[in-house]
Amino acid sequence: MATIDAFHHGVAPENDFGYAQAIRSGELIHVSGQVAFDEAGEFAHADDCAAQLTLTYANLDKVLEHYGATRNQIVSQTVYGVRLQQNAEAISAGNLAYYGAHRPVSTVVGVTELAFPGQLVEIAVVVDARLPA
Repeated sequence: MATIDAFHHGVAPENDFGYAQAIRSGELIHVSGQVAFDEAGEFAHADDCAAQLTLTYANLDKVLEHYGATRNQIVSQTVYGVRLQQNAEAISAGNLAYYGAHRPVSTVVGVTELAFPGQLVEIAVVVDARLPA
């Protein structure tokens, strides 16, 4: 019988909304939209897209580390951005800095708002653990 290998950051919204940060299904790891939660589990850097991206990618790294995966195994990402035209440069710079030469497929979606006041970005990914780390 298969078991669920789920990862949690231990932040309140996981319980309030009833979700896991990630679930492994075979060799695929589906990662929920990561946001700029600090170590205390509070949303940080309201209205600062570049700072939110830095912390969001750091939180994504925690998920990857739990599964022994790396960003080079990310095959797909979806980026949700508020005021996309205004924040496109920061989103692009953060993406390039995080992935380096690796190029997962990517969809960027402009949205009117996200879950937290001042939240400008959220990033969900799919990881294929069969790929070289």
